[in-house]
Amino acid sequence: MSTAILTGRPVPGSSLEDDLRGLGFDVRVAEDASDVPALLDAVPAGRRVALVDSRFVGHVHALRLALTDPRFDAAAVPGAVTAQRAARSALERAVRAGGPGTGQDGAEETGRPGSADGGAATASDAPSDGTVTAPDPETSAPDRAAALVETGGTPVHRPELGPLVAVVPADPQARDEARRAVAAVDDEDVRLRTAVKSRDGFFTTFAVSPYSRHVARWAARRGLTPNQVTTASLITALIAAGCAATGTRAGFVAAGALLLFSFVLDCADGQLARYSLQYSTLGAWLDATFDRAKEYAYYAGLALGAARGGDDVWALALGAMVLQTCRHVVDFSFTEANHDATANTSPTAALSDRLDSVGWTVWVRRMIVLPIGERWALIAVLTAVTTPRITLVVLLVGCAFAACYTTAGRVLRSLTRRAARTERAARALHDLTDTGPLGEAFAAVLGGVARRLPALAPPAVALLGGAAVVAAALLTDFGGWAPVTVACLYVATSGLAVARPLTGALDWLVPPLFRAAEYGTVLALAAQSGSSGALAAAFGLVAAVAYHHYDTVYRIRGGTGAPPTWLVRAVGGQEGRVLLVTFAAALLGNTGFTALLTVLAVAVALVVLAESIRFWVSSGAPAVHDEGEPA
Repeated sequence: MSTAILTGRPVPGSSLEDDLRGLGFDVRVAEDASDVPALLDAVPAGRRVALVDSRFVGHVHALRLALTDPRFDAAAVPGAVTAQRAARSALERAVRAGGPGTGQDGAEETGRPGSADGGAATASDAPSDGTVTAPDPETSAPDRAAALVETGGTPVHRPELGPLVAVVPADPQARDEARRAVAAVDDEDVRLRTAVKSRDGFFTTFAVSPYSRHVARWAARRGLTPNQVTTASLITALIAAGCAATGTRAGFVAAGALLLFSFVLDCADGQLARYSLQYSTLGAWLDATFDRAKEYAYYAGLALGAARGGDDVWALALGAMVLQTCRHVVDFSFTEANHDATANTSPTAALSDRLDSVGWTVWVRRMIVLPIGERWALIAVLTAVTTPRITLVVLLVGCAFAACYTTAGRVLRSLTRRAARTERAARALHDLTDTGPLGEAFAAVLGGVARRLPALAPPAVALLGGAAVVAAALLTDFGGWAPVTVACLYVATSGLAVARPLTGALDWLVPPLFRAAEYGTVLALAAQSGSSGALAAAFGLVAAVAYHHYDTVYRIRGGTGAPPTWLVRAVGGQEGRVLLVTFAAALLGNTGFTALLTVLAVAVALVVLAESIRFWVSSGAPAVHDEGEPA
């Protein structure tokens, strides 16, 4: 349980203590200013602690936003400040340096504002330039503490309150005015509206969120967690995939309806997290990876259903998964390359911002990239009224157009952008390449050559190597040695592409080009084998490897770094897997190739799942929640 310390005697008639207890706080009262440090010291070190002015008047949701959000080490609104474990020492120093509080009547404690005992603030509370800016002594104790925490270099989150009220009235008249302002705004309505993601797709915004947020509130009132709703969404989608696999019209109709309901739950889990501020690293990971699992399992269900009707669409299902995964890697790589870049300006980005100022263009541009809401609605409707082949073909055409549109825009931004990318961005891009020991060995040997190549060399080399190996697999007879020869060359080009830091304007293209090369080679070889069994096994292998790549992305996004080196080596790295599958096609024949793909899919899945689950369950990463554009 968290602890809240009221600085001053409670105001008669105030519901503040009950409000804080309703938010899960153990409330303690410091009737005298000198009691605050001792009460702080009595709170266990690992526990969240809050200082709240006893005169505070405001909405409960304003306190909830400031005092219970797990994503921020320190946060404040007028009259209240909180600190989690990482910021506890900063808050304690601020209390001792700035004076602990004022009494109920607003009279200041003795001593100057710089120190509880009348002395100056200590050096440990000063910012890096050595100056100390003492807060106004007329402010409330929590506000003074929050200001000193910030002055000492610890960021303090101050949530956007909008129409919500959070004030410390100076006199009875101001208190009455504040109470009337509180009564004039329904904080539950504000809480429900702000549970909806601020930026979402057209279908999600207008066809789902108006009612899914009420599902989220219903779940919150019954004590359900976002992770439980996420799991329910996964189970619903898997049932939908099972219905599609029946191959009957009734099954297809049921599959489409259940897929849409799964998406409603998918929206509700994030809205529940925002409604109840139940953010977690594990929850963000589950939400992201389950989305992919649901969609790709549904593709498999469509392929199985089509097979029952005598139509083999495994190549289309695998192609849809490959294309969608590569789209995501483009998004992830571009974001990682530019999110902390300096001098990050671009005429293309400026044009995009101007277009966003025209209302209708915002929705058109969000729809044509086929985000998850539009995509799942398209899949659900087509499943119900057409065939799996038509569904997958339309999906492939739509996703291909969206991929070309978004990638072209990002390439233009990168070419016209004046930006200096950081070492951290280069490290993240290198981790996203998933280069194994063979590629790293060539990178070490070819480092001198790479440094003499022009700026666009890494993506150009990755493109040429990847295109060559996919073309060899697609255009030669199955079982030949040409793909093996080109795969050996691909290993060398992969090493050359990552032999120098990926800080160039278009170096963010290297990870998605590697994904396209690996997945495309597996798809091409399985298609050339002429066996639906090989395509189904290839689908499983790409799904397992794609999970590994998504896991890498969300570890980096969560600030925990890439998976351990041993894991990348254990699964061979992307270039090692390309070489292995080409050798398997040449040496083992159709039956042996299918068996090898199946064994490799199971082995990769077991290794990456075991390590991923171990990491995310035990991770000490800070709580996060994905508020970016819909995937």
